[in-house]
Amino acid sequence: MKNSIFIFLLLSLIIGCTSIGNNAEKNVALIEKYVSAVENLDHEIMESLLAEDYMGLGPSIDDTIGKAQAVENWKYLVDNLYEKIEYQRSRNVAVTITSGDDQGEWVSSWAELYIVYKNDRGAVTIWANTIYRIENNEIVKSYTFYNEADALRQLGFIYY
Repeated sequence: MKNSIFIFLLLSLIIGCTSIGNNAEKNVALIEKYVSAVENLDHEIMESLLAEDYMGLGPSIDDTIGKAQAVENWKYLVDNLYEKIEYQRSRNVAVTITSGDDQGEWVSSWAELYIVYKNDRGAVTIWANTIYRIENNEIVKSYTFYNEADALRQLGFIYY
């Protein structure tokens, strides 16, 4: 019985999220270019890869921003907070969502991130996952997930 359930779930996943085919490599390359821009703290390349109607969601439920705000936030963080961001053990996979909400071409990118903060504030290592929706070779939407509390704990914050 357990094997039947596993096979059913696996087939459902394959049917619901199918490989993109010809666009898979192109979409993964786009996200790799974006990740490289993040590591190089290059907001201009990041901006060039975001669609004008880009929407970024997460990591918190109310953290939703458009392109202009995303670029301004990134400029501020590069100038004032981040000294270095390094993607370690990064993996990307391209899929197409063919039914339900948010149909389209997506790339899921997960990594262990090593972040060094400016002015000797410290460094953290976090697990992060960002899922990017791609249209016309641009990022139109992203969902980002990571544990903000863990990063703060590594920087010395104490929770009661």
